[in-house]
Amino acid sequence: MVLLGATGFTGALVAERLAACTEPVRWAIAGRDRARLAALAQRLRALGGAGEVPVLAADVADQRSLERLASSTRVLATTVGPYLLFGEPVVAACAAAGTDYVDITGEPEFVDRMWLRHHEQARRTGARLVHSCGFDSIPSDLGALHAVGQLPEGVPISLEARVRGRLAISGGTLRSALEAVGRPLSARRAARLRRSLEGSPAGRTVRGVRLRPRPDPEGGGWLVPMPTIDPVTVLRSARALDRYGPHFSYSHDLVVASLPGVVALGAAAGALAIASALPPARAALERRRPPGEGPDESRRAQGWFSIRFCGRADGACVRTEVAGGDPGYGETSKMLAQAALCLALDELPETSGQVTPAVAMGHALIERLRRVGIEFRTLA
Repeated sequence: MVLLGATGFTGALVAERLAACTEPVRWAIAGRDRARLAALAQRLRALGGAGEVPVLAADVADQRSLERLASSTRVLATTVGPYLLFGEPVVAACAAAGTDYVDITGEPEFVDRMWLRHHEQARRTGARLVHSCGFDSIPSDLGALHAVGQLPEGVPISLEARVRGRLAISGGTLRSALEAVGRPLSARRAARLRRSLEGSPAGRTVRGVRLRPRPDPEGGGWLVPMPTIDPVTVLRSARALDRYGPHFSYSHDLVVASLPGVVALGAAAGALAIASALPPARAALERRRPPGEGPDESRRAQGWFSIRFCGRADGACVRTEVAGGDPGYGETSKMLAQAALCLALDELPETSGQVTPAVAMGHALIERLRRVGIEFRTLA
């Protein structure tokens, strides 16, 4: 198993998680700067338990180095983003070599373009291309799978998800967000082309429900639809898995404390979109939080998330929750590390091509995440 991008902010956190692993897995760190990699390997050894961590040279600008890297391992995890800029060469190398691939992208256009360009080759070689194995979209995707598993089989299912939390962002996350929101037309074209080619499951219907901002009838505050990759991932899992029933509907909302908070959130989203299109504004934002920098340990310790699901089917109702600490980095590093280990070590369904976390790893990954402190529980 190889971790590419290990010297970045999130990559180093993932490396620390892997260094603490006691399972029988051989792994290495990879990147373009051997000196920084060697320093990280030394730090991992000092943490105890890691032993000797091999260092491999690879550069996303050097396709041959990536091909050698992919051919040398069964699983390649990458934190090198923005993925729209730097991700495709790694996907291409894994698809060609038959190597399982995992990342933490939240960029919908990237995921659609990788399906269009590399899904069929990965199916032929047996590679599993599993995107969004961080906070985007593990808690939503596996949380939905967990909730559906508590409901009757073979009947229509409706599922609502409500997201709460607190997180700070790194420079890499900011850059990825600016890259993603700055390409609305390109993103829509890629999504439309994928939908036209992918089709729908035979004899079943799967649909997303997106409502306007509205008062939360249960806990106060307001519900705001989240236009992120998370509901897209959940719906793709539902199309692939018959367990989601003959008719499945899904809504995905952020819980905001007050109406002024809703207005502020909308203003922030608009400002981000404008900044992504204006080079001076974008450069100013990136200078404030450059790539490689992120929240320190004390700020991460204040982070948390909770996603509550309400599922209904054939008169039955179930409420479940996925919850954990800092979603952006602390828990994301756990999720990517455990996803890579799951692909490397666990007995999983036979899948290939671009598949979602729920389809590729499902309940095996849920159990792994429970063991490292992420909660999956049934409330009622």
